[in-house]
Amino acid sequence: MLSNILLQTATNTVSTVTQVAESTTKSLNIFELATKGGWIMIVLGLLSIFVIYLFVERYIALNKALKEDTSFMNNVKNCIHNSDLQGAKNLCAMNDSPIGRMIDKGLSRLGRPLNDINQAVENVGKMEIAKLESGVSMLATISNLAPSIGFLGTVTGMVKAFFDMANAGNNIDIQLLSSGIYEAMVTTVGGLIVGLIASFLYSIIVGKINKMVFILESRTMEFMDLLHEPA
Repeated sequence: MLSNILLQTATNTVSTVTQVAESTTKSLNIFELATKGGWIMIVLGLLSIFVIYLFVERYIALNKALKEDTSFMNNVKNCIHNSDLQGAKNLCAMNDSPIGRMIDKGLSRLGRPLNDINQAVENVGKMEIAKLESGVSMLATISNLAPSIGFLGTVTGMVKAFFDMANAGNNIDIQLLSSGIYEAMVTTVGGLIVGLIASFLYSIIVGKINKMVFILESRTMEFMDLLHEPA
C-alpha cells in the first residue's frame, strides 16, 4: 500500500516537472536571437552583406581574368616570327584579358631597348593586378573590424545590464538583466562569425590574385624570351 502511494507520488512529481519544463522551454530561433543584439547586429548584418557582395564581384572578375587562351602566346610567336606585327596586335586586341593588354603594350614598344620594353610590360601587369585588387583590402579590414564591433556590443550590453541592476534596487530579477546580457553575448558571437567569414573569403581572393600574378610574370618572361631569340 505504502509502495503504491510512493510510486504514485513519484509519477505525479515527474509528470509535473515534465509539464513545467515543456511550458518553459522555448526553441532557440536564430533570427529572434539576432534581434536581441540591438543596433550592433544591424551594423554587423550590413557588413556581412557587403562582404558577400564584394567577394562575389571580385571572384567573378578574377575568374574572368584567369581564363587564358592556351594558343594565344603561340599565335603571337608565329606572327612575330613571320614579321606580322599587325597580326600580333590584332590577336591582342581580340584577347580582352590582362595578358592580352600586357603583350600589346610590349608590341607597341618594339624597336626600343629591351629593358624599356620589359619595363613597359611589367608596368601594365602591375596596373592590371591593381585593378583586380580593387576593394579586396576591405575584406581584410572587415575581418579585423567585425570582432571589435562585436566586443563593443558586449560592453554596451553589460553597461545596460548593470544600469538595469542599479535601477532595480532590491528587486533584481534575471529577466530584468536578460536584455543586456543577450546583447552582450549575441553581438560577440555575431562579430566573430562575420570576422571569420570575411577572413576566409579574403584568403580565397588573395589566392586567386597570387595565381594571376604568377601567370602574368610567366607570360612576361615568355614574351621577353621571344624578343631575345635570334632574328
